[in-house]
Amino acid sequence: MRKKRIMVIGPTKCGKTTLVNSLNDYDGPLRKTQDVIYGKNTIDVPGSYIENTWMYKHLIAIAQDASHVLILIDQSNCTDVYSPNFAKAFICPVIGVITKVDLMKENEERCIRLLKQIGILEPYYKISVPGGIGITDLKEYLFLNKR
Repeated sequence: MRKKRIMVIGPTKCGKTTLVNSLNDYDGPLRKTQDVIYGKNTIDVPGSYIENTWMYKHLIAIAQDASHVLILIDQSNCTDVYSPNFAKAFICPVIGVITKVDLMKENEERCIRLLKQIGILEPYYKISVPGGIGITDLKEYLFLNKR
């Protein structure tokens, strides 16, 4: 049986790789993700997979190896790239994560509305990896509840 990992989905430059590195306890250099990368605990998916709806089928297939799916919304650039009820396509738990919460605080309510539109139920995790905000709570939840 394959190891179940945490799949991380989000648009380009929303903080996916920074979060993935934190979840994998890796603090080396950041590299642009051009392909799906299976890490120690994670599946890092390039932003292009969510930015092109014809690639959704690939996301759904990759999610078969996931214990959880994290769907990221960047508070500093709160763009609507997800289809309505997108989260309903996955059979594993889907968690809403608002990244870069230390930036553009006025966008928080819009990010929450987008997560609800995507079909993700609360609670939402509000994080800033460089700022150390919320990452401990997210890790505790993921690693204590991992199947």
